[in-house]
Amino acid sequence: MPLSPYLNATPLLGDRIFLHPSCQVIGDVKIGDDSSVWCNTVLRGDVNRIVIGRGTNLQDLTMCHVSHKSSSRPEGSPLLIGDYVTVGHSVIVHGCTIGNECLIGMGSIVMDDVVIPDHVMIGAGSLVSPGKVLESGMLYMGRPAKAVRALTKEEIAYLRYSAEQYMLVKDNYLNGSKSQTESFPHGHP
Repeated sequence: MPLSPYLNATPLLGDRIFLHPSCQVIGDVKIGDDSSVWCNTVLRGDVNRIVIGRGTNLQDLTMCHVSHKSSSRPEGSPLLIGDYVTVGHSVIVHGCTIGNECLIGMGSIVMDDVVIPDHVMIGAGSLVSPGKVLESGMLYMGRPAKAVRALTKEEIAYLRYSAEQYMLVKDNYLNGSKSQTESFPHGHP
């Protein structure tokens, strides 16, 4: 298993989780039921905690880290990711809070103390600057990321759909199946 303790903290895993053998989950990390951590992804909960919700997927090469606690910042910057979140390939999420049913596009960077509420899509390659608080129901893009427009009803529904599709894929891996139950009709997120 790709699990490592750090000091007195050991990762805690919910039920039906898939951890690819190449990922690393270190220290004070809690992962909710039906979530998945894919190839070469790192969750390093050494100087603060990482909490991943239910049905969330952290795709290949994602880096998850935190900022330490100090006298001026007693809580530091933990990493808190909600339920049914899709975190695309090669994303960096560092000491931020991400709500439920969000999609963080491939190659994006989300920095310390960012707050992303429920139902937000971050376009591929975006940079969300430290401390930025986003608005629910919006598409953000760019470096630095800016609100582009409101998400459509269909796009908001897709946020949950994307996470559920990854749940099917992780179940296939857990069951030893080489075929996917369903395919992505809109392409890979």
